[in-house]
Amino acid sequence: METTKSLSMIGSLQVGMNIVEIVANAEKPLKFTEIQELSQITKSNLYKYLNTLTHLGLLYRDKRDGTYTLGSKMIEYGMSAIGQQDIISRVTPYLQEASQHTSLTALLAVWTHTGPVIASIWSSTAGLNIGGQIGSHLPILSSVGKISSAFHIPSIIEEWKKNELNALPKEKREAFQTEEENIRKTGIAFATEPLVPFVSSASAPLYNYNNQLIGVFALVGFSQIVPQKIEDDYAQYLLKVTQEISESFGASVINS
Repeated sequence: METTKSLSMIGSLQVGMNIVEIVANAEKPLKFTEIQELSQITKSNLYKYLNTLTHLGLLYRDKRDGTYTLGSKMIEYGMSAIGQQDIISRVTPYLQEASQHTSLTALLAVWTHTGPVIASIWSSTAGLNIGGQIGSHLPILSSVGKISSAFHIPSIIEEWKKNELNALPKEKREAFQTEEENIRKTGIAFATEPLVPFVSSASAPLYNYNNQLIGVFALVGFSQIVPQKIEDDYAQYLLKVTQEISESFGASVINS
């Protein structure tokens, strides 16, 4: 009889996730003694696990009574897993249609704790190097970065924005701040060759039912084709598409 070798796994990680699962399955906040009883871990080791999980935001300890519940990071992971998959599947057909209509590359970017990341791309132009692929982080001077900076919740983007702006010369920081005010008024951002020579982009925000930013829709291509002002036909098309997508998520935003 052939025996199957067990997969190599990290025991301490399994123990930690078992503690998280115990707390998640509980119908009420759990005290230390209750977690110990359910997990059968020694007090000294359980203290270490709980301190680590709390520090990472996977668990939350109420200082008033010492009970534990799921932390904000777990809630964030769950909402991201559901929300991002939903937005990718819903927006992808629009990317395909936009690319065919404009002959430009259309992409969707979503927010991560390290900044906006490309989540989906559709291109009708084979071989065009747009300077990124799925999973690529986009800088603040890209049109996607500008939209993220202008419309995302300030507390969420604070550290990213600070780091990005600190890396820019003073004159570019000042120009960016002026441009950002205009972006908030018009609801659209443009970037000329931020990543690759001769390749530019235009982006507009996507909102949910709370009118909060859930993604950025961008058109990318050769600079002579990509719109560079709001009056351009493709810029108006971009605003129309993002308005339609946002409305499908329950948003009541009206683009300028």
